[in-house]
Amino acid sequence: MSDTLNDRESRWRALMASSQDGDQAAYGELLSDLFPFLRRFVLRRWPNAYDTEDVVQEILVSIHTVRQTYDRRRPFTPWLMTIAARRVADAARSRYARANETTVDVLPETFHGDGAKSEQEARDDQDALRRAMAILPDGQRQAIELIKIQGLSLNEASRVTGKSVGSLKVGIHRAVKAMRQALERNG
Repeated sequence: MSDTLNDRESRWRALMASSQDGDQAAYGELLSDLFPFLRRFVLRRWPNAYDTEDVVQEILVSIHTVRQTYDRRRPFTPWLMTIAARRVADAARSRYARANETTVDVLPETFHGDGAKSEQEARDDQDALRRAMAILPDGQRQAIELIKIQGLSLNEASRVTGKSVGSLKVGIHRAVKAMRQALERNG
């Protein structure tokens, strides 16, 4: 390791140890030092990401949340990079999941036509969607309401419901399938 890397490691270890002891100034210095480093890390892993700053903030929040788990006897940088790599992976999974989610707002295979609907037709469509949602089990209905209607991310909905992201994805998939079938039967 070069002197610069050794110096950086020593500085970050000392700042983290001080921050664990309650030194807020040291904690502020540490976060200030980490921000540009983490930004470069995220950009190397995820070039041209529109949400780089959001991912860096997620990493900093994670560091804050788990900072007492850092063992001062061990190097700081591997601990930091483990957290950073996990948050980048979480962000990538989240973006991929959002990009591949089936939307409930528009079900083109169910509602045919040129898109120009009367107010009555639009109300009828909304009523049909409400009836289709009413037949869903509570968990599926909750997943649709939180993610598709309220616009929460899968991670946010997971925190609200206590369900895993995977469970929510399955619930949404099954709910959309059940709603399509209900709409096709009644349409």
